[in-house]
Amino acid sequence: MKRISTCLTFCFLAAIFPAGVSAQAGGVATATPKTSPATHHAAASHLDPALLHPSTLKATAPDEYEVTFKTTAGDFVVKVTRAWAPLGADRFYNLVKHGFFNDAAFFRVLPGFVVQFGMSPNPTVNAAWEKATIKDDPVIQSNHTGYLTYAKPSGPPNSRTTQIFISLGENGRLDSDGFAPFALVTSGMDVVQKLFSGYGETPNQAEIAVEGKAYLDKNFPKLDRILSATVTSPAPAAPVHHSATAPAHKPPATTTPQ
Repeated sequence: MKRISTCLTFCFLAAIFPAGVSAQAGGVATATPKTSPATHHAAASHLDPALLHPSTLKATAPDEYEVTFKTTAGDFVVKVTRAWAPLGADRFYNLVKHGFFNDAAFFRVLPGFVVQFGMSPNPTVNAAWEKATIKDDPVIQSNHTGYLTYAKPSGPPNSRTTQIFISLGENGRLDSDGFAPFALVTSGMDVVQKLFSGYGETPNQAEIAVEGKAYLDKNFPKLDRILSATVTSPAPAAPVHHSATAPAHKPPATTTPQ
């Protein structure tokens, strides 16, 4: 793994830099892909149409909630505390509820530093969320091992979208750069620590944006991925079935409601 000796914020520049824009991260240029999402088959089946309209996903998250990730390496559970970073917690809640992370890969795994995910396997979805930014949250918690934080470029503020990293070590040095944790892994951190890391930072995030799952399956088949991410606590409310008020007298058996 390359030493993180340059400015830490540059390490995250390539993490969410929009597809189609050349950028440098740690002195390595990210090539601009020559394809477009329209030329590729949609990767994910059973796509929630709402994922193509980010502006409609504005639900307020519970004060605390848990998300269970089922992955190819095993399961882990994340607890979100909205007070830590309300905007980040709300965005994560909406993404999970609508299946954004399903079948997404852990495409950047640097042992002792971070594991990163949050690019859809579906190029059309990536295009829809490319500019769906949220404002920065104040940094209340520190980036300890197991804490979840949004990746963001080093330059413009208020540029978080969908990419998230889990700290694999003590990354408190990121706090001063505005990386605001919103959740932590409460069980299964051993699973997170063993996610496949053999490709390092090689997967090209611009290519992921425009080719999605097809690009990763062809070039990086050993990457672990998310089978499902589900809000498991508080449990979804059960449907309420309202019974009609009993009439004062028993109607004839052949009577139907009007």
